[in-house]
Amino acid sequence: MIANGYDPIAAALKEDIGDGDVTTEFFVPETLHATARIITRENAVVAGTGAAKDVFRRVDPSTDVQILCRDSDSVAAGDVIIEVRGLARSILRAERVALNFLQRLCGIATLTRQFVDAVGNPSTKILDTRKTTPGLRALEKAAVVAGGGANHRFGLYDMVIVKDNHFAALGELSGFADRIRRLRQERPNIRIEVEADNLEQVRAFVEVDGIDAILLDNMTPAQIREALALKRNNMKFEASGGITLKNVRRVAATGVDYISIGALTNSARAIDLALEMTHVPG
Repeated sequence: MIANGYDPIAAALKEDIGDGDVTTEFFVPETLHATARIITRENAVVAGTGAAKDVFRRVDPSTDVQILCRDSDSVAAGDVIIEVRGLARSILRAERVALNFLQRLCGIATLTRQFVDAVGNPSTKILDTRKTTPGLRALEKAAVVAGGGANHRFGLYDMVIVKDNHFAALGELSGFADRIRRLRQERPNIRIEVEADNLEQVRAFVEVDGIDAILLDNMTPAQIREALALKRNNMKFEASGGITLKNVRRVAATGVDYISIGALTNSARAIDLALEMTHVPG
């Protein structure tokens, strides 16, 4: 997978293998074949199988990789996610990098599914953020989708979000509506969202034509309800900040359209996976 000219799989393999796998070259015969299985040691939601397969095939195109559990599948401890057949040397060279991608992405999908299940309301969408691992954004956002969430903007280029630091840099709100109007004229198809830290800002922003959504930052459920009561036309509302598995259902119960959670990608715990290899005689 290559995103914006960056190839995370090539970079990871170069980082790990360098100029060669010294251990494997000295201890594993060149022609030895083997079968390997990637097994989960805990319940999880699968994500990243394509990246893992790509790792094995980049190391050795002759390696046969069978994906037994697809992205978004729920698996239980002991389930086999991927089965690999080929030269033992090739499997060993690819093992750690493949597992690194898979355990990380399964962790994101699993945490996302926990939030989606906790909300219990399909009309409120769980969104990711830009709080991703540098170079892995496309893979991590795909894992969020595998977990049942949805993607927010991919970068600074595909959506406008005017946040508190933009207002701090600007120094004042005068002329804000004119900037929104000019932006809408020059970029008619781009989505525009503004961040509100309090209800006073919400009252001001709902009066500005051209805004698609308002981000309610660190507001209580009661404040979110007050903000939603100010809605005009088809404007959407997004809640963010301090969202946990313990309070996400209360936030969703307000009727907010979106809940964005940075923890999906910056705090997900890696799933415990293992690769178990079996020697193939002859």
